[in-house]
Amino acid sequence: MHFTTKNNFFSNFDTIYKDKKLTTVDSIKFLGLTLDNSLSWRKHTEAIVPKLSAATFAVRIVSLLSLDSLKLIYYSYFHSTLTYGIIFCGNTHYSNAIFKMQKRIIRIMVGIRNRDSCREYFKKLKILPLQSQYLLSLLLFVADNGEYFRLNSEIHSFNTKNKSNLHPPPSKLTVLQRGPCYSRIKAFNNLPTYVKNLLQTKSVQMSLERILTFSLLL
Repeated sequence: MHFTTKNNFFSNFDTIYKDKKLTTVDSIKFLGLTLDNSLSWRKHTEAIVPKLSAATFAVRIVSLLSLDSLKLIYYSYFHSTLTYGIIFCGNTHYSNAIFKMQKRIIRIMVGIRNRDSCREYFKKLKILPLQSQYLLSLLLFVADNGEYFRLNSEIHSFNTKNKSNLHPPPSKLTVLQRGPCYSRIKAFNNLPTYVKNLLQTKSVQMSLERILTFSLLL
């Protein structure tokens, strides 16, 4: 598979390995993620939607169970599929289809109509909406891998208000600026100062996840 951007013309050419012609494909499955040649994550979304639909149907069948039991089923079947690889594909416009399915299963769990707002029920169930779950994964990655990032204070000696922010690597490509590396940095830089300090403290990792989850539910 040859990776390319949406706006670039791709000229197909033959790739020979050990006297055999390799077939060029538009997408491939790698470690449970379906990658396409433009990294749009459309193919991945199409691959997991049937799994999420099956989990939603399972919850509908047993919707008379207690809320705690429904949450257990949600986390076992729906949440595990939704969050796998979310750090890569959570901010694409194709993820809107996944978020609609998440709202559908929440409405089934609490027994409200399809057009009723479920914003408050996310808070009541303490379940993060898709975008908040995506932000949580970005921030926890920064907490676990701080050695891969540099602060502005390490780049220059000026005493600016942003000196404790992470320094983004230079790039003019939109596909890179929308990717997980830049998104992690943007998410971190938008945090309050005291939360940034917590993210850099490994000893509070378990409580940190609860703090971030609570703040994202607000």
